[in-house]
Amino acid sequence: MNVLERLDGRLPLSEDEKMILDSVQALARKEIASRAAEVDESGEFPWDNVHAINQLGLNAMFIPEEYGGAPLSFTCYLACVREISKACASTGIIWATNFHAIKPLIEFGNHEQKSRFLPKIAEGALAALAITEPSAGSDATGMKTSFRPDGDDIVINGSKIFITNGDVADQYLLFGKWSEINDPKAAISVLILEKGTPGLSVIGTENKMGTRGSSTASLAFDNCRVPRANLLQNPGDGLKILFGSLNRSRPSVAAHALGIARAAFEDAVAYINERKQSGKKIIEFQGIQFLLADLAAELVMCESWLWRVAAMVDSGEKDFGTEASILKMRASDAAMRIATEAVQLLGGYGYCKDYRVERLMRDAKITQIWEGTNQVHRQLIGRSFLLK
Repeated sequence: MNVLERLDGRLPLSEDEKMILDSVQALARKEIASRAAEVDESGEFPWDNVHAINQLGLNAMFIPEEYGGAPLSFTCYLACVREISKACASTGIIWATNFHAIKPLIEFGNHEQKSRFLPKIAEGALAALAITEPSAGSDATGMKTSFRPDGDDIVINGSKIFITNGDVADQYLLFGKWSEINDPKAAISVLILEKGTPGLSVIGTENKMGTRGSSTASLAFDNCRVPRANLLQNPGDGLKILFGSLNRSRPSVAAHALGIARAAFEDAVAYINERKQSGKKIIEFQGIQFLLADLAAELVMCESWLWRVAAMVDSGEKDFGTEASILKMRASDAAMRIATEAVQLLGGYGYCKDYRVERLMRDAKITQIWEGTNQVHRQLIGRSFLLK
């Protein structure tokens, strides 16, 4: 066993979780990976993969039992994200977004809201987290989507961009500003919006460099009307809910990045063990071994920190924002470096679509950008050492 295999073998999973992970690995290897190139080439949403994931009932792992779920550990969830993303980065995003969008409802919703919305997700419905706007990226306080109270309803006007699952979601966790609160931070609020609500429209989807099967949509809200009962907590509680959401979604993005990194690393290792130059395997050259050592060390350190942060979440710790930022930043940087070096190690073949490292390099880039750009995370990490 190599060092990465030994690290995988020490994951603190229950017997049931090990069986689930085995099933996910088999699905990823036999079905999802075989479709990945076609999904990338066509840019079409991979419904076959989503249906296969739903047949395993994977959404149930992050839904409370009371609402139709079969909850498992955060560690198990991250391991599944990594395995699915290793096979197909687009599919990994699609499934992980369900968790990103629904976890705030689980954490902050009331019983009536959970009873209405969570059973559908447990059964396989898709969800979307709608935050970003043309004028509000890393600075969420710049959002302009408005929530105006009108009797027992809330009227929504505005727009969102770069929304993963935005054109296919059954439920949206939507952030906007309460019209009766003037402070840009205090006004941020959040509600659940359902597919088919009058006034909700999909403006279009992006034609992206990578993760092309994961749809990224622009949405518009024209006097959308939802019940006041769809509001999570109180007007103005949105920023608190947003931070709670990001602290858990950032480790998920790291697991996604590390799935890409692991795929690229394994492809490169397999290639340089077979390919020969000057009568020697490429891996026998000292310079290549030095590079491989650096990549392996980075991957081991990032994956070890992934499981460390997962353990913090599973133990009930609340203050892990800086740890999550370090994880997301380093894992995504590692994914981009490892995928880029994998292309280099395969030489001309690495630049051709016949080998998946070309796709993995394109898929890796977005992990450095979303869920807070790595520049923002460096600022958050550095700022945490400021003496007050």
